[in-house]
Amino acid sequence: MKLKEAIEILGENSSLAIAENLANTLNIAWAAGPSVIFKAIAADNDRIPGNIGSDSDDEHAAIKKWLLKYQTGKDKRASQRTSNPPGTVSDPMLSKIIAARITSLSTPDLDKIISGHRLSMSAENILGLLLEEYLANNLEPHGWFCAWGETIKSVDFVHNDGRLLQIKNRSNSENSSSSAVRSGTQIQKWYRIEATKIETKWDSLNTICGTNRLSESSFSEFVKTTLLSNPSCLAVEEDNSWQ
Repeated sequence: MKLKEAIEILGENSSLAIAENLANTLNIAWAAGPSVIFKAIAADNDRIPGNIGSDSDDEHAAIKKWLLKYQTGKDKRASQRTSNPPGTVSDPMLSKIIAARITSLSTPDLDKIISGHRLSMSAENILGLLLEEYLANNLEPHGWFCAWGETIKSVDFVHNDGRLLQIKNRSNSENSSSSAVRSGTQIQKWYRIEATKIETKWDSLNTICGTNRLSESSFSEFVKTTLLSNPSCLAVEEDNSWQ
């Protein structure tokens, strides 16, 4: 059965008790985040992810899958992950298009442009993960816990008092699905930067979360420190011209 059905059958209190027991068995620190996130989905079935659980699962198995999904997401956070390079090759026509428009470019110039583009795509792939971990580190002391592994629907952080927060990197990065889910809910939303100009929104997040420690300079320092300690976080292809 799916997780939603399991929680509906068990009820909120029994679901929480089973989740806590399973977390202890799996050596997952229940009080350090999972308890807050699971309580939020047990109290509101609309927040339960629909992709957890299979036909062969009973209630315990479905809840166990949720716990493992949470822990896997946490274990693969930016500071710990080894990212994979792009799985596709660059289309040779891209260089021809650029060369046709800017005829002064040499073949080595074009190679560097394409390599830089691919490197930039790899950086974009981990930007959200870096932002998520930066926020997790700084907001937990204020009672906000990260829903690692997308373990609550359309929500990224849950406060221990039940408040919900969705975060995005850019103002234009929200899709219609996540927007629709919030209709009539109390989920607060925040994005880091405007899509059409360099304007960050840290002050509003500090207000939402009751802190003054979040800033672009602090986030930048976190990114630098993380990549220095774990270079594998950013995938760089072996033949990249910028190696």
